[in-house]
Amino acid sequence: MHEIVEKKVLADVLTKYVVRAPYVAKKCKAGNFVIIRLNECGERIPLTIVDADADNGTITLIVQAVGKTTRLLSKKLEGDFILDVAGPLGRPTPIAKVGTVVCVGGGVGTAEVFPIAKALKKAGNNVVTIIGARTRGLVILENELREISDKLFIVTDDGSYGSKGFVTDALGQYFADDGHAAEVFAIGPLAMMKAVSMLTLPLKVKTYVSLNALMVDGTGMCGGCRVTVGGKMQFACIDGPEFNGHEVDFDELMFRTQSYSDMERSADEQLLAQNHSLVRESHR
Repeated sequence: MHEIVEKKVLADVLTKYVVRAPYVAKKCKAGNFVIIRLNECGERIPLTIVDADADNGTITLIVQAVGKTTRLLSKKLEGDFILDVAGPLGRPTPIAKVGTVVCVGGGVGTAEVFPIAKALKKAGNNVVTIIGARTRGLVILENELREISDKLFIVTDDGSYGSKGFVTDALGQYFADDGHAAEVFAIGPLAMMKAVSMLTLPLKVKTYVSLNALMVDGTGMCGGCRVTVGGKMQFACIDGPEFNGHEVDFDELMFRTQSYSDMERSADEQLLAQNHSLVRESHR
């Protein structure tokens, strides 16, 4: 059992959890993730480790409540428990001193970019960070990223904060203004990571993406997270989650991520219906 020692709502459907997981906190590195299970009958879901405090034995997770399990998690309070927190899993981010690195985060992907940008800065790199969200209320970790970034650019789809546009617009403008980078790290929706990879390909800038493939066990046994990279089958859980974005078959991956969309939607709708029923009962 793993205690939730801190819970903080960051934005609409986005919540930060500090969870007691001492063994994970001691071993994890940037890019690692955990797989959690809320209860004996719950599904297993992968979540990126945003931060860790080995001294206090805690890890930080930022979760977007978009499905049944994440909505159930959002109902938990400080002092409540998560049954399983398995990790650290995945290969750590390849961190090296290479010069200037651009970190691009879209939506909740900003939370996954944070530990990478932090590690890159610690390694002595010049870190340029670009984060994007649909609207101002969904911009997260701005202050934290500003502290570790040499430059920080913020974009919103509706122009309510920062510049109006997408992260690819800001990245394209950065290069157009004679900006340079030895590497680019992009994390966010698959379509966004594909667009970033297509932008950097002709520029010959090495680009890493973090693939949110379907995942069950996180150890390579189930094969659910298989992806095609460079024409070869890889597993996001043990070979990734980060890969060379120029070699990823994004179209195949986007198709595969829709495999259980009907079941996920049905489970989510059932949970919402149960919640509405409980609300009605409480008002009687």
